Amino acid sequence: MNIQFSRRRFLATSAGALGTMVMPYLSRAADRPAVTHGVQSGDITVDGGVVWARTDRPAQMLVEVATTDTFKDARALPPIAALPESDFTAKMLLESLPGGQDIFYRVRFRDLSHSAVEGEPVVGRFRTAPADRRDVSFVWGGDVAGQGWGINPDDGGMFTFSAMRKHRPDFFLHSGDTIYADGPIQSEVKLPDGKVWKNVTIPEKAKVAETLDEYRAAHKYNLTDENLRAFNAEVPIFVQWDDHEVTNNWSLSKELPAAYKVRDISLLAARAGRAFHEMYPMRESIIEPGRVYRQIAYGPHLDVFVLDERSYRGPNGPNLETAYGPASSFLGPDQIAWLKRGLLNSRATWKVIASDMPISLIVSDTPKGGSEAVAQGDGPVRGREFEIADILRFIKMAPITNTVWLTADVHYAAAHYYDPNKAQFQEFEPFWEFVSGPLHAGTFGPNALDNTFGPEVRFVKAPGKGSQNLPPSAGMQFFGHVKIDGASGQMTVTLRDRADVALWSTTLDPKQG
Repeated sequence: MNIQFSRRRFLATSAGALGTMVMPYLSRAADRPAVTHGVQSGDITVDGGVVWARTDRPAQMLVEVATTDTFKDARALPPIAALPESDFTAKMLLESLPGGQDIFYRVRFRDLSHSAVEGEPVVGRFRTAPADRRDVSFVWGGDVAGQGWGINPDDGGMFTFSAMRKHRPDFFLHSGDTIYADGPIQSEVKLPDGKVWKNVTIPEKAKVAETLDEYRAAHKYNLTDENLRAFNAEVPIFVQWDDHEVTNNWSLSKELPAAYKVRDISLLAARAGRAFHEMYPMRESIIEPGRVYRQIAYGPHLDVFVLDERSYRGPNGPNLETAYGPASSFLGPDQIAWLKRGLLNSRATWKVIASDMPISLIVSDTPKGGSEAVAQGDGPVRGREFEIADILRFIKMAPITNTVWLTADVHYAAAHYYDPNKAQFQEFEPFWEFVSGPLHAGTFGPNALDNTFGPEVRFVKAPGKGSQNLPPSAGMQFFGHVKIDGASGQMTVTLRDRADVALWSTTLDPKQG
């Protein structure tokens, strides 16, 4: 069914996002529970997905779902509670939806203490994954509100989300560093040219996050941006996390700086993980509550394997082990086994491996000079590279075709082609890794490359050594856009900046498995 709807009418009623709704028949808006931070949807498959909202008091979340924006065919779902224990957030799994269909959902809250008092509805939309071989389009990137670059209305706020929204993507793959819990947001930042960057601020972002409420507030800070809320109302999110959801470069060996009164990294990670899961529309694991890694099937052409390269890693160290063991763990044995099973069983044309860190870019964990990512320098497989070598060898031997790695983390845009003929470890088939970001943070790079897996830089856009931590206003904010042609299965990957300028693009032909 081809559903037509008025974009103007939809945006006029969506997202709680674009301002406070007018409620003419009540004397005070505070009399009714409000949707405080817009609506979100996520982890969309062929027959369903998760919707999310937050309110301002103990309440029931009421959701209606329909296939038209008029809501004439609306189906009301059983209410669920939004309580102080979850910071008044609630998320609901919508099921039994038609495939390849525009879905409209309407969220409002009912006061738990006064059952006759309901807030104004807020509308969102998403499209379920296709059951047939239609075109698929999505965007990806990472790194939001980092390095003290917060929401600056004079610069248009988090402008990259507006650029991505114009493409009307089926979903958004967020590659991590969704917040910078370790990055305070000051009211002003003086720029090198003498101008002043002015941030919207909240009290909780004046310091590093340590308490559960401070971690929650970092996520809510981003959701005060109009660009992001409007984006969330229209584009589902497939989200993963990295280090800055907790603190910079965290692992079990993390030595916290003096800014932290809480000295237990495991406690901070637990609080951060709870806030992360509360604030995003993720499908939750019964097997392992709090799990981030998961497979999202998005129709015949695409499976997305969302990795977690943070929760199961060994301590950040030199990363020079000559045999695999706990010290060189990055994904961990259980996650690797899960990934292999998923890749082997996948019947999708393309298998996108969503990695929160790049494979061969060297990322150091200062001040001790340890390794933060996989790579540590040229040469044979060592340390965390054993896991990557194992995965690449498995893909070759299975054999599994059409794998593409998407990542962010390093705050610049790049395209890497991996050629076994140029590698130290050669037991793999050629593949691509594409890097995008930051979406709204300081721009850095480029990083040095490790030759173990034979990467070639086919494209890079970065400020260079003489100009690091550029503000968003410098324009070097990047996102990636992927289109899969329904008829041919060809995948076109385009790297873009926040002005939506296409910087580089390539089209990949699918191989027959």
